[in-house]
Amino acid sequence: MSFKIQVGPPQISIHQGQTVLITEQDGQVKWPSDKGLYFFDTRVVSDWTIYANGVPWEPLSGGAISHYASRIFLTNPTIETESGVIAPRTLGLTMGRSIGGGMHEDVDITNDSMKPVRFQLEIALRCDFADIFEVKSGRIVRRGRISSEWSASRQHLVTTYSNKDFKRAVRYAVSNSATRAVYANGRLSFEVALKPGEAWHCCLLYTLEDGDRNFAPPRHCIGSSEISDHAESMASWLEHVVKIHTSNEEFYRMFRQALEDMAALRLPIPGTDHMVFLPAAGLPWFVAPFGRDSLIVSLQNILIYPEFAKGALEILGGLQAKEDDPYRDAEPGKILHEMRYGELAHFKLIPHTPYYGTADATPLYLITLHDAWRAIGDRALLERHLETAEGCLAWIDKYGDRDGDGFQEYQTRSPVGYENMAWKDSGDSVMYPDGTLVKGPKALCELQGYVYNAWVRMAEVFDALDRPDRAQELRAKAAALFQRFNEAFWDEELGFYVYALDGDKKKVSTVASNVGHCLWSGIVPPERAKRVVERLVAPDMWTGWGIRTLSTGNPAYNPYNYQTGSVWPHDNAIIAMGFKFYGFSAEAARIAYDISRAAEHFSFNQLPELYTAFQRDETNFPVQYVGANVPQAWAAGSAFMLTQAMLGFMPDAPRGKLYVDPVLPAWLPDLTVQDLRIGKHKVTVRFWREGERTEFEVTRGDRRLVERCDLPAKIAKLRTASDPI
Repeated sequence: MSFKIQVGPPQISIHQGQTVLITEQDGQVKWPSDKGLYFFDTRVVSDWTIYANGVPWEPLSGGAISHYASRIFLTNPTIETESGVIAPRTLGLTMGRSIGGGMHEDVDITNDSMKPVRFQLEIALRCDFADIFEVKSGRIVRRGRISSEWSASRQHLVTTYSNKDFKRAVRYAVSNSATRAVYANGRLSFEVALKPGEAWHCCLLYTLEDGDRNFAPPRHCIGSSEISDHAESMASWLEHVVKIHTSNEEFYRMFRQALEDMAALRLPIPGTDHMVFLPAAGLPWFVAPFGRDSLIVSLQNILIYPEFAKGALEILGGLQAKEDDPYRDAEPGKILHEMRYGELAHFKLIPHTPYYGTADATPLYLITLHDAWRAIGDRALLERHLETAEGCLAWIDKYGDRDGDGFQEYQTRSPVGYENMAWKDSGDSVMYPDGTLVKGPKALCELQGYVYNAWVRMAEVFDALDRPDRAQELRAKAAALFQRFNEAFWDEELGFYVYALDGDKKKVSTVASNVGHCLWSGIVPPERAKRVVERLVAPDMWTGWGIRTLSTGNPAYNPYNYQTGSVWPHDNAIIAMGFKFYGFSAEAARIAYDISRAAEHFSFNQLPELYTAFQRDETNFPVQYVGANVPQAWAAGSAFMLTQAMLGFMPDAPRGKLYVDPVLPAWLPDLTVQDLRIGKHKVTVRFWREGERTEFEVTRGDRRLVERCDLPAKIAKLRTASDPI
């Protein structure tokens, strides 16, 4: 068993939909902090503490028992009462919470002493209704009014925040309590009297209100969670998605945890089938629609659950920009970066209404549309989103290429916009070889690859829609970009592609992981692929726990920083797919091994958003990045994409085929993939090593659907359209 490490600061996080609770490990929220109960980007509870006769309880242990529920155990210190002293550790306090729109909170007390006890149980509640952006920044401005109303007869406490037409409220209802509550001085108080061995129970039901919409709490106490709607939803999810079996227990645990993480990050889409979702980005700060994140997660889940792509295409397409708005970095045809629902967004004090400050979500939308069609096989999906796709193609030509040189550049036009608009979007993520920051317009290498890949894929889409002239036009544009890119971005002395071209079109010859995305997109000629792969696994980039975001040779390298030397699982998974597409199966499996070994060291084998890693040896382990989101959607999805890379997974549902090019490494000698979908068909396929070769058999379903292929050759055909891939 590997040494397990804690990811992020000690806390308990649970959520469902866009309701998130973050507490201390003792289940309390102690103001000031960034913890609390969040609801549609508003912190509706900012302080929650519990006392016995004014004395704090002592924590024992606690944690999340699922993504939507937690349980915390506390006991008492010495408590002075009118009836005498209650000896320490003679009372047990258990708090259980579950979220489902609103929140259900159970409070249970047992008297384990041999004497009767009587005391006042007090729960202090405070609501600041702060916007999530202000909580994160530590600068909170109160703009509206907060009022509270207590109804002793109904045992209801309503706390409301109003600012013009923006309204949020929390309605607490005391339920199933043997004693009635009194509200005074910001505290709910209960008189608890227990004989030896007796127990006391109370439910606090939190109904959350957004304007006229009410979000009710779960009906059942946490002890009945196995019959809750959540339990049924998880069971249904696991029934529909792909499962695996393998003798490698650690890889299985990483994969299974990833399935549960994806279930946790599903945002239901109103008006659609109950199993169609948009993947949120991550907990606790990014439970919201994200363009780039939701699309990459959809691509990762094509193997597991292609309906994620349907949800992402639907929601993001519906929010495609229709007008030019510099404040939001919006231009007609652009796909959003981030959508928020708090007070700052409501009054347009931030541009996230939605904000369009991303350069890669628009081509990624086209890539996702093609991938979803290949997995689902539904021509109607293409027809439904064709108008959106045409808008994306027009944006790439008119706005993505800002100076008309044939490359994609980005630069914010908003006074509060992002300096960097690719996946490495922190302000310090793009630097010259001397470590100084690149400012102004930037043409990042992977953006060119994404656009090339989008054009090639959309050419096949237009062929399927019987529009060969449009397909030919896009292939010609892709071929021209391929040539331009390889002339302008290749650095022979470096033996590698440059990170970017700056605003003066000078090469930014920094060695960064972004170049691996160019392999995934197919914009690298085969004769250069080997040099790119070798550079990415060189000691300054490869840690043994994954490939770094930035070379250790750059003065800006800092493994403890967000994107200047840390390791990101999703980045590595995309690179592994790129390796596989060019025939470097062993190197792809090596990355999968690195990431799965890292996962062994995290609690529950749960991959965080990112981590710090030094060269792997017997004495070290991946180090937590404080503030990493856990669960995080594209970190979880990395397990699925790494599996795709090792299996050479390529669906072709329109033609009733699933192509595979499997190469299992020695550390993963067997892998059964259950309930793989090819259009409307399901198959189970067992893969195993025989010597150095990987064999497979279809153990359930139509054997004719699954066919071995030479994956690099199949990918090459996509560029030329000499044959359907």
